[in-house]
Amino acid sequence: MKVAKRIATQRQRRRFRVRNHVRQAAHGRPRLCIFRSNRHIYAQLIDDDHGRTLVAASTLEKDVSGPGSYAGNKDAAVKVGGLLAQRALEKGIKEVVFDRGKYKYHGRVQALADSAREKGLEF
Repeated sequence: MKVAKRIATQRQRRRFRVRNHVRQAAHGRPRLCIFRSNRHIYAQLIDDDHGRTLVAASTLEKDVSGPGSYAGNKDAAVKVGGLLAQRALEKGIKEVVFDRGKYKYHGRVQALADSAREKGLEF
């Protein structure tokens, strides 16, 4: 098996495993879903019961990264996590379920989650 195919298979298995755990733990709480690319990181709170996004934040916003700054690092992820938590608390959302998707809890994903916890989200 080629390396790229093996890595893709591992990520797909991890994604399914994490998603099943999130579904079991949800109990009506919104899901904090993360997407990470090489240049940006996106986070959103999704209400799976009604199928809509409640709050979103990403490094594409001018509040997070200004012109000329690199948005694919931990510092940007910390800003996104803080901004997302602030917006969630303004809407009265305190408890969420963390869905890291196919990504390991390491680096930018961990920085975003820790920042959201520091700002008041519970998961």
